[in-house]
Amino acid sequence: MIRKFSLLTAACAALFALATGAQAQQIYGEYVETRSADVYTGPCFANSEVGLVGDQAILAWRVQKGSWEGVRLDGLSVVGVAKASSTLGDPYSNPYPAKAVLILDERATPEQRAALQSFARSMAGELFKDVVRTETSPISLEMEYHGEHPAAARLEAGTLAGIRTRLLSERDHLCGNETAQYAPLAPTAHSMPAVALLDEFKGEGLGSSWTNRDKRSAYVGHFAR
Repeated sequence: MIRKFSLLTAACAALFALATGAQAQQIYGEYVETRSADVYTGPCFANSEVGLVGDQAILAWRVQKGSWEGVRLDGLSVVGVAKASSTLGDPYSNPYPAKAVLILDERATPEQRAALQSFARSMAGELFKDVVRTETSPISLEMEYHGEHPAAARLEAGTLAGIRTRLLSERDHLCGNETAQYAPLAPTAHSMPAVALLDEFKGEGLGSSWTNRDKRSAYVGHFAR
């Protein structure tokens, strides 16, 4: 009888752990990032940019469905803009410390804004450790799909930040040895490199603003936690 009770207890505990784990990962949506260095490129081009550019980045998430810290975030977006100390993704140097500005969806309640901020900082880790400014703004993140996966994105965060991307094509091969030199700056369920037709930040807090065009510097994809 004791053995049966122990087995039943163990089974219930396992089911509870599985249910808790599933609940913890029930947030998913769309993701886009761009930075000031090519992420899809050949080693020769990457080496020419290391230490000179690539220290600026914009990361954006749109929650399709899910909760964070018990707060529903369906349909809401958050954008993070960062200025690091060196080229992000360079395995031979430390790009930190970095400064970040977070832009929160103006439709969110105060509770949802706190959850969006926590979510973005968790996803970006060290990159968003030092948030120097927080803004609220209308945010629009629209995706074009290639099959089941996002292939191109258009982000508008009011007048503060913007991204437009397109699919890579044969005309984007410059040396015949291109690859994804740098991984995405945040975890994704699926992502692919893309061309950033526009990568723009016009806000305050980072000591710089920028407008970059036509660089192979973006990732477009899905996230799930």
